[in-house]
Amino acid sequence: MSKNLLIVESPAKAKTIGKYLGPDFEVVASVGHIIDLPRKRLGVDIDNNFRPEYEPIEGKQKVINELKRAAKGKDVVFLGPDPDREGEAIAWHIADSLGLDKYNFKRVLFHELTPQAIKEAINDPVTLSQNRFDSQQTRRILDRLVGYLISPILWDKLKRGLSAGRVQSVALKILVERERAIQIFVPVEYWSVTGYFESHGLPFEAPLHSQGDKKIELKTGHEADEVVKAVTGEEFTVGEVLAKDRKRSPYPPFTTSTLQQAAYHQLRLDPTKTMKLAQQLYEGVELPTGTVGLITYMRTDSVRINPQAGSEAQNYVKSKFGPEYAPDTLNFYKNKKGAQDAHEAVRPTSVGRTPESLKGKMNPQLWDLYDLIWRRFVASQMSSAVYKQTTANLEAKGYLFRATGSVIVFNGFLAVYAADKEDDKKVLPALSPGQKLIPQKIVPKQHFTQPPARFNEATLVKELEERGIGRPSTYASIISVLREKEYVEGKKGQLKPTEMGMMVNDLLVNCFPKIMDVAFTADLEEDLDEIEEGNTAHIEVLNKLYSALAASLSTAKENMPNVKITGIPVQIPCPTCHLDDRMVIRYGRNGFYLSCGHCGQTTDFSRDDKGVPQPVAPVSLNEEVFCEKCGKPMVVKKGRFGTFLACAGYPDCRNTKRLTTDENGEHKVNIVEAPPLPEGLDPICPQCGKELLVKQTKRGGWFIACSGYPKCTFALSMPTGVKCPKKDCPGSIEEKNSKKGPFFSCNEYPKCRVILRGLPIKEKCPDCGNDYLVESSQAATKGQKLCPNPSCPTNEYLEEGKTPPAWYEARSYTKTTTAKSRPAKKAPTKTTRSKKTAAPAADQA
Repeated sequence: MSKNLLIVESPAKAKTIGKYLGPDFEVVASVGHIIDLPRKRLGVDIDNNFRPEYEPIEGKQKVINELKRAAKGKDVVFLGPDPDREGEAIAWHIADSLGLDKYNFKRVLFHELTPQAIKEAINDPVTLSQNRFDSQQTRRILDRLVGYLISPILWDKLKRGLSAGRVQSVALKILVERERAIQIFVPVEYWSVTGYFESHGLPFEAPLHSQGDKKIELKTGHEADEVVKAVTGEEFTVGEVLAKDRKRSPYPPFTTSTLQQAAYHQLRLDPTKTMKLAQQLYEGVELPTGTVGLITYMRTDSVRINPQAGSEAQNYVKSKFGPEYAPDTLNFYKNKKGAQDAHEAVRPTSVGRTPESLKGKMNPQLWDLYDLIWRRFVASQMSSAVYKQTTANLEAKGYLFRATGSVIVFNGFLAVYAADKEDDKKVLPALSPGQKLIPQKIVPKQHFTQPPARFNEATLVKELEERGIGRPSTYASIISVLREKEYVEGKKGQLKPTEMGMMVNDLLVNCFPKIMDVAFTADLEEDLDEIEEGNTAHIEVLNKLYSALAASLSTAKENMPNVKITGIPVQIPCPTCHLDDRMVIRYGRNGFYLSCGHCGQTTDFSRDDKGVPQPVAPVSLNEEVFCEKCGKPMVVKKGRFGTFLACAGYPDCRNTKRLTTDENGEHKVNIVEAPPLPEGLDPICPQCGKELLVKQTKRGGWFIACSGYPKCTFALSMPTGVKCPKKDCPGSIEEKNSKKGPFFSCNEYPKCRVILRGLPIKEKCPDCGNDYLVESSQAATKGQKLCPNPSCPTNEYLEEGKTPPAWYEARSYTKTTTAKSRPAKKAPTKTTRSKKTAAPAADQA
């Protein structure tokens, strides 16, 4: 039996470490957190110094019991979760769950998963850090207070399920502020003039720089034309030519945020995917030589490196490229202000494991990310690149044109890592003072100033880091939540706030200005660092946030506008009564809409380039339609499944019809008439005695349901009247509905698994006498009646040289399998549906 127990977070990490520790150690995984605040209540006793009320996470009691069994009889229990605040909290919760007084607990920190690093960590354990645990616990309580006290207000005022977050909402505010800056931006016209020259057979260009000693700015086309007229055909004289060497220093090794940014720009990996891949590289990758951790711990904001690793990189550079490519001493980089510096930069655990040696031995995306990390680290220990930068002035008629260019004299670190367009330099030909040149052409060009760019995931990560919002380990989850809550949408890689995101931000900024303040949020991050370092009491930080939060809570409950009822006023005229101060934006179950407080008119809206709401023209009918039940006119309405036709007598008459857009008109619609009830079917519901109706699902299929829905959930599949084509099967074909749309199958399922991909029609084939035809659903033959019989005489086209008929693809419409091909399931009842499965009957609108 093993003498010691090592508990880590993930099974992959346990597998990697277990191979190196031998029989004296049993290595198990907690699979992340095992204890947390409760999901369905606040779980923080505010009046008792914010005491957290922890409980096992749902489904984790089994893990806790397994850890207790594994710990019995062990001499030492080593706690090896990740070496950060979250890992420290997991270690504390494991120790508390097993019993702090029962076992000899020791904390081990694995910064990289190599045999040497693992053994060193085991031989040099530390005690559990109370300060680091307090920092994590404070962060968790801060997030819980903001999320659980503010979110219910949003549910009441706007929509259930929305969320507010201490960092998430501030990140949303940054995105909204950028969007508003884009909306109010007014482009300004300006012009440039560029001369195109040639010297010694090498073309180059020189933009207009100045007139005399004054830098020139051209605001109109007329001004640009004046310059062009003045210098066209004139001889230019080369004036001062300056050439100097310029060094470009290598990049520092990756931190978490710079890794996310580089992976996004160079590999098109979003931050969430990047962190998942980096986690795999850290915990261990299965290689032909065994499982090995390929990189150091990936959650860090430090650029510090182990001198031994730096020396290994320089030795590799000298042997691979030559001694001139490595500096005389190691390159060390300065951390940004506020960096925790608890862990090294992200680097390979061994420079000797080159990307080339691992090519084809791991997942391609894993390899790409490892290659990026490896090259960045090796380049960080290389010599600077040297450019010869040349600037030449060309003068004519008092105008000075300036040409610039560079040539790489020594590529240095660029031999391994070139990250951006700056590494591609323009080259100038040799120019000498006094040289005369005639321009090939002088070209004016109109420009307009551009609005600030929307953030993408990489630039948002950079912005959050620069402002001190959140921590590198949280950036991926922040962006993920913003997407999940539909606060932002991704268009061409950009993060654009949605209507919901803008509304949530405005409500929170107005009612919780302190909580939404960027500087206040950044100060809290610094406070968490101070708690970890033992310089600040965690109670002070909790009081700091709660005092700011409590001051706004009661006011927000009273004063936050109810978007569902009163709405948000907008200064646009009502399209019906034309009053310009009565329209409000409201939120209903189908989304945001405009409503007039005077005449009650409602309409959908869109926003123009300046963000101003614009009413959308209502959908109209091709012709006037009247309800066949009560005679009142039918009107177009919008539901969660799109537009539909409803009786104007609602709620007395609830008759509805499905609609489909007319291809000939932008807002025209055609009525889709429901098929009649099948012949022989009793039109009275056997459960409640009300009328049976043919209804349509949101994906276009038909079914039979009781008109008393939702009180009565009786429903039937729509029969086709076609007998099942399978021999010896007594069943018939019915219309079924799935997520992909309607299909047709035998009602003897699962005994019979015949499926038809087109609508079966009870007509005999004129060629072979087959009992039915199939209405094609494929694009090329859609709507045609085709014979599904593969032995139909029409199949003579199979002879070489003959052209197949249009319905050839119909041969693949019939799919027959035996009941033995998969385990038979209990046949579902056809007579009733429970309320939980009665969704199709609710699709009438």
